This record gives sequence, structure tokens and C-alpha cells, in this order.
Amino acid sequence: MDEVVAEYIRRTVLKIPRDEIMGVLRKWGFLSETQLGAINFRQTKESISQEVVQLCEENSADIKQAAILDVIYNNIYPNKRVWSVYQMKKTGEETDLFDFTNFKKKFKRRLQSALKNVTISFREYEDNAIWIRIAWGTPYTKPNQYKTSYVVYHSQTPYVFISVSVLKSNLPLLCQALIVASNYHDIREMELRSHCLNSLKDIVFKRYSQNFQTHYPKQEKNVATENVDVRIIQEDKSEKERIQRVNREVFGDGPQPKLEFAQYKLETMFKSDPKMDVLERREPFRCLVKFSSPDLLESLKSLAPAGMADAPLSPLLTCIPQKARNYFKIRERKGVLPGSFVSP
Repeated sequence: MDEVVAEYIRRTVLKIPRDEIMGVLRKWGFLSETQLGAINFRQTKESISQEVVQLCEENSADIKQAAILDVIYNNIYPNKRVWSVYQMKKTGEETDLFDFTNFKKKFKRRLQSALKNVTISFREYEDNAIWIRIAWGTPYTKPNQYKTSYVVYHSQTPYVFISVSVLKSNLPLLCQALIVASNYHDIREMELRSHCLNSLKDIVFKRYSQNFQTHYPKQEKNVATENVDVRIIQEDKSEKERIQRVNREVFGDGPQPKLEFAQYKLETMFKSDPKMDVLERREPFRCLVKFSSPDLLESLKSLAPAGMADAPLSPLLTCIPQKARNYFKIRERKGVLPGSFVSP
């Protein structure tokens, strides 16, 4: 077994929590049950990794087997990477039956025709998710197994989740191979990023409940009392109840998908008195709105209860998951300048 392969397997095993190494190796399926039973999982992770490498050497493991182990690790622990969402488009409404074998062949042929030194690994899962691992090289160097890109593609959908490597210059090649292999004609980033892959899937596949705001609820009137202190307490209680009710109407009762980054383009017109003649030409104001937070949607949800924003929040803030499916392109013909945005 090559020293590079042995070292890569050792490092991959070291990344796995000790109590879960057995389960990951069993999913890998490269070592027999007899070999797995011979490993002492009560010793240090370093010693465990050395035993695993010795067994892999007995089985003559190569870089393909090591890559599959890495795919399994990233599938179990996807939150170790940062994921971005891409959406592909077709020119017409035609639908093609998906053929995994044909997809792999076309993807490999397209990528390897542009770059020979590249290692490509595939693994299909039960939820129709195809995991693709790409280790990039150069015309003069072998693929770097520690700077990999990952693609998660759900067949029969236009959505692709990509975690790029440090070598971002190869992203155009990757996107081109995807649209050729899946019979699409265009691919664009949706400007959604997060460590939580499942939350991104929940957003684009509409797998969670959110009530999108269509109107502003009327504010309840407080019953005046003779006692000023009692009235203040009652008003404060009513206001908190109103904010909670509005938040439920907008965000729903359940937890929000974990989103860390979002952005969209805003195009609006200045509102001014015609007599002032502030603008010589009626041109729209364009800007790029960016949101960033460790848990963006939950941060937006907590703004009003924390007293940092009025309730209800602007639809421009609460519609982020909905607008994600439209590339975050918003045109506000009668809007105002986005000077009141609150970014967590």
C-alpha cells in the first residue's frame, strides 16, 4: 500500500470520534467483520488508526478506497464543511430519466478532459443523493487529497450543494461538468451558505413550515385603568403577547433552518417631492443586501422579542427562504431605500 494512502487513512480515522469509529468502518465495508473484531477500540485513537492502517495494508487498499472512506465520513459529519446552494436550469420543460451510470461517465469524461490529474469518487445514498468527491491536481502535480471539493446532487431536482476546496479556481470546471452530466444548460449560485447541509435542503426543498407575512396584524387596544402602574404593566404584557403572536404568524412555531449567509439584489426608486427636483434622471437605486450570522433565521426571529426591531419585521427580512428559490432577485417598484435593515 502506498505511503500516501496509508497516511490519508490514518488521518481520516483520527478525525472520527472514538466511540463511532467502529460504525464508520462498518459502513465503509472494506474491512471484514473478523478484521474489525480484532481491533481494540478501547485504546487511544492513534493506536486504533495504526491498527486500521495495518489491516488496510493486508487488503491492499488504494486511493479509491481511501476516498470512499472520506466520502462516508463527510456524509456522517457534513457540518464540518461550508456548503453553498446552486440551482441548474433547462431551456425547456423536458424531463429526462436519471441514469446514475451515465451520469458518472459524462461527469468524469468532462472533468478529466479539462484536467487529467484529478481523482473523482461517487457514492449514492437512499435519499437519491449522489455524493461526489473531487481531489484536484495540476498538469504537473498529483491530486491533493487534503484539498477536496464535495458535491451533493439530488437526482430529478435542479439543486446542487457544493463545498469547494481551497482551490476555488476549479469551480467553473466543476459546474460545467455538472450541467453536462445532468443535461442542464445553466447553473447559478443561490447565495445561500451554511455549515448545516440539512437546513439548506429544508429551505430549497420546502421541508419546513414558515408562514410568510402578507399583511400587518392590527394592534390590540389596551383597556385603560385608573391605576397608572397597573395600566403600564398591562400594556407591556399586551405588547409582548402581540409580538409573540406576530412572530408565530411570520416564522411559525418550529425551529428555523440553520442558515449562516444570504444575499440578494435590491432595486428601488427614490421617493422625493417632485417640486424639489433632487434627481435629474429617474434611475433606480441598486444595492446588494448581505446577511451573515451563525444562525441567521433564528437571529431574525429574535429581533422583535429582544426589542431590537419593531414587530412585524419587514417582509424583506422574513422572506429570505422564499426568495432563495428565486435567486434572491427582488424588484421593489414602490419601495423605499433599505436604510432600516437590521443585520444580526
